[in-house]
This record gives sequence, structure tokens and C-alpha cells, in this order.
Amino acid sequence: MTENTVAVSTPVTPAPVINGAYENIRNRLAEKMAGEITLSDNPGETLKKWRSIFEISQSDLAAFLKVSPSVISDYESGRRKSPGIFIVSKIVDAILDMDVARGGAKIRSYDGILRGGLSDSVYDIHEYLSPISVDELTKLVRGEIVYSPGSEYIKPLYGYTIIDSLKAILSLSYNEFQKLYGWSSERAMIFTTVSTGRSPMVAIRVTNLKPGLIVLHGLLASQIDPIAAKIAEIEHVPLVATVMPMNEIIRALQSHDIKH
Repeated sequence: MTENTVAVSTPVTPAPVINGAYENIRNRLAEKMAGEITLSDNPGETLKKWRSIFEISQSDLAAFLKVSPSVISDYESGRRKSPGIFIVSKIVDAILDMDVARGGAKIRSYDGILRGGLSDSVYDIHEYLSPISVDELTKLVRGEIVYSPGSEYIKPLYGYTIIDSLKAILSLSYNEFQKLYGWSSERAMIFTTVSTGRSPMVAIRVTNLKPGLIVLHGLLASQIDPIAAKIAEIEHVPLVATVMPMNEIIRALQSHDIKH
């Protein structure tokens, strides 16, 4: 299999888009993805991040592109030299076409993000260039584990959002709440101004997207409402509590990109 196999493989006819607005979202998302991969200091890791966000396996992506799975693996691991913009565009188009074939739910979820307008209920939102593990982030925020699911439910985190829980619950619509996930649901959702932890967990329970980790700020693990912990168990989402000062949390979380 040659290095240019992805670039010269037979194009796959994409599934039809639903309407012009949907196609515009898809095109803007493609530009975002391709630009981020091409300009990244570690394009292979960034490519892997986007493939994981769309929940597509290496083997499925390779089959869609009609290449060997080793081609995708080599690009993501850095064993093959960084792909050029043409190959990156082919891979990005394949990821998006596969989502369209599945109904386009992932693409639609980025509509609000691409339009902007995040609420003032957000203290901080950040996307990582390289993933961070649930364990590592928990240590950074000096978190106490309230609930931890089996290893099959624990995924790398690609960002975090710090939310004023009270403002979000009182003022955000369902669609606005979805924007809090940034570019990936595989992120830590950190809720502050919580009294028992039950309200933000109920909000998570009724949304389609589930974060990779939930952090309840300002409470000890022993102070978390048992109902909140039960919801985390039902949703298979790791849940931790922390009383670390918020300014220290933000500095600690942002230090991950500096170290990597």
C-alpha cells in the first residue's frame, strides 16, 4: 500500500444532504476539521481525535476509503509522514459522509456551535490539542470519585466546559444546552454553584449528548445527592467532586496543552 493510496482511491458518492442549510453546516465543519488537522503540531493525533468524535473505527474508515486499515493507523500514530491537505480533505470528507449515511446526527449537533452565541453561563470552554484521560483530569482538579463506570465506558477527553449550573438550568433552552459541549461530547462538564448536584445531573439525564466526565464543584463527595450518583451510574458517566478554587482549576486544566 503506497503513501498516496488515500488520495487516489475511488471517490465515494456521498449520501444526499437534507437541505442547503445542512450542507452549509457540513462544509463549514469540514473546513474546521481539515484546518485543525493540517495546522496541528501533531496532525495524526488530531485526525484520531476527530475520527473518535464521530465514533468511527479505523477499520470502518479504511473500508469506506477502500484502503488498508494500516494506512489510517500509520497516519494517526505518526509512522507515516504527515498527510498533505489533499489527503486530509479526503479523510475528512469520508468521516462526514459516513455520518451523513448514518443520518447526520453528529453534523447537526454542531449547528449551534458554528453559529456561536454561547451563554454567559459558561465560565470557560477549551478544546485540547491532545486528549487527556479521565484519571489525569481528576487529579488536576483534585477530584474525589463519586462514581466510576467500567473501563469500557471511560474514553479520552478532548476538552472541558465550566458552567454556572444555576444560570444554565434557569436560562438555557435545550438547544443552547447542547452548545455547552463545544466541539466534542467527549469532554469534562464542570458544574459550579451546585447545592447537591442533583439538578445538573437531571439536566444531563434528559439530553442526548453525554459527557465523558462530570465534575461537581464546591462539594465534597460525601455531600453529593445519592440521586445524582445514581443518575451517573444509569448513564455510565464518571462523576467526581472537587472543592479546589475555580481559578486554580482553570490554570491546572489549561496546563495540559502547555505540557503536551
